[in-house]
Amino acid sequence: MISTSHARRIFLVVSQSGRSWFRSGKIPESSTLPVLHSQESSFSSTKGWLLSSKNESQEKAKLHEHGRTAPHFRTSEIREEQLDGDKPEGLASHRQDATIGDISSYKPYTLPHPIWSEKEMDTVEITHHQPEGLVDRMAYTGVRILRFGFDLMSGFIIGQRNEKKWINRIIFLETVAGVPGMVAGMTRHLHSLRRLQRDHGWIHTLLEEAENERMHLISALMVKQPNWFFRGCVLISQGIFVNLFFVAYLMSPRFCHRFVGYLEEEAVKTYTKLLQDIDSGALPKWEGRQAPDVAINYWKLQENATMRDMFRAIRADEAHHREVNHTLSGMDPKDDNPFKPGE
Repeated sequence: MISTSHARRIFLVVSQSGRSWFRSGKIPESSTLPVLHSQESSFSSTKGWLLSSKNESQEKAKLHEHGRTAPHFRTSEIREEQLDGDKPEGLASHRQDATIGDISSYKPYTLPHPIWSEKEMDTVEITHHQPEGLVDRMAYTGVRILRFGFDLMSGFIIGQRNEKKWINRIIFLETVAGVPGMVAGMTRHLHSLRRLQRDHGWIHTLLEEAENERMHLISALMVKQPNWFFRGCVLISQGIFVNLFFVAYLMSPRFCHRFVGYLEEEAVKTYTKLLQDIDSGALPKWEGRQAPDVAINYWKLQENATMRDMFRAIRADEAHHREVNHTLSGMDPKDDNPFKPGE
């Protein structure tokens, strides 16, 4: 047994020597350690602790050199070191950029999302949730009014539909469709922080939906780049819709999810009509045209996938969002989310 006096002497020696060792960054050899002959075994374990501490300090210093401070970054750092000298082109410096149309170096950095089979994409149906109660009727009426107004103001229902009308419609509507999931997810996140309560798993589903809609937009931007007037309209509409939806979600999450559910019903109708136009030959420029690389990578489509295949995948996404939001609308905000990541 170690006496109290011996333990005190060991502690003092280790404390004083340890300071000088850590300042110099060097650990002395065992022959130079100031040990008490009667306690060599104790000092052996102490040296091991010091060596472990030194390794940890060196590892932290290495993380700081790379601009990282958290241990969970070690995995990605090791992966980069393993790829050093054999790193795929575009991994770090070249990424998908819709503004310049660079599609050759796309690398996915996306959240989990469904990958649809051919059967699932072909069996999407147009469905409708019958409004029940005042909240549902208000949500459905609002969507119908917005749809008619947008169709009229954009000229979509005037004259013949062509590729230009379709791509303008898709790009604009997807800039709007990406808002609800992000705003709802942010609102629930802030509620969780402010109320010191758990979220019950809703946030990840909402953020996945927001990113999924944004990927619809990115894919469409590979087909056409909007002009300054179009971008100005997007800016104005986003500023209005974000704030209105945020206030509405604070007041009634049920209304908002039902509203999005009805929006997605209209989206399924829109993409179904688009596919019908492609099949009927009304859009000759898109017949057989290859889908953008970003879409092929995101939905894991065949290498020779066409624009039609991309729109089939997008329609399947919209049908999925339709079911998710109608389901969430019928739940209490404190209920557990039935959808797992990627579902």
